[in-house]
Amino acid sequence: MYYPLSQITSNLYTNGNELAYLSNNQPYIGYYWKNSKGQFFTGKTPQDTPISELILFSFNETTNTSQLIDSYYNQDEITPVRYVDLTNPSPAASLPSYFQTLPTQQDYTNGEMRRYFCKKTNEIIYLEVSKDTYDKLVGQDSQILWQLYQPFNLPWQLSGNKEQVFTTNKNIVELTSVRQKLPMLAEYLKMDFTKYYK
Repeated sequence: MYYPLSQITSNLYTNGNELAYLSNNQPYIGYYWKNSKGQFFTGKTPQDTPISELILFSFNETTNTSQLIDSYYNQDEITPVRYVDLTNPSPAASLPSYFQTLPTQQDYTNGEMRRYFCKKTNEIIYLEVSKDTYDKLVGQDSQILWQLYQPFNLPWQLSGNKEQVFTTNKNIVELTSVRQKLPMLAEYLKMDFTKYYK
């Protein structure tokens, strides 16, 4: 397929929130180019093969698809999500709500606890949640809008040498942030790596 350079815009990129394959309406993530007629195609340039035609997502009054489509991660792996699940979430589904898990005496005896969180997939918004909510998100329970959130958890050191506790929790947060693509996680936690220390 040949187009004069004046008739194309090449080397564009989408995160999956604006284009879909014309053939099956599945979200497209990756490089694309467009021609002067307003058509979109996969690849960086017309020379990339194979080429598939793309279309813009259609919007309706009740669902903003650009807010629903994104990369959906479950721990370190991408969870496949059908387009129909994104555009038609269960009407009874609820949003996760904030919940502060407090350490128990048994947690202090063990020296650590587990904290549960989720991040909105298309925004840098974090929320600490209960284990029950976390389990629903991981299990893709229809009672909760799991399509919009990336659940994750952190082991949290509670006792021992205070400096060592600080360093251990800091390292866990930084490692989790990198591995699971969670920007500004430490800032959300207010750098309080000795929270609940006793």
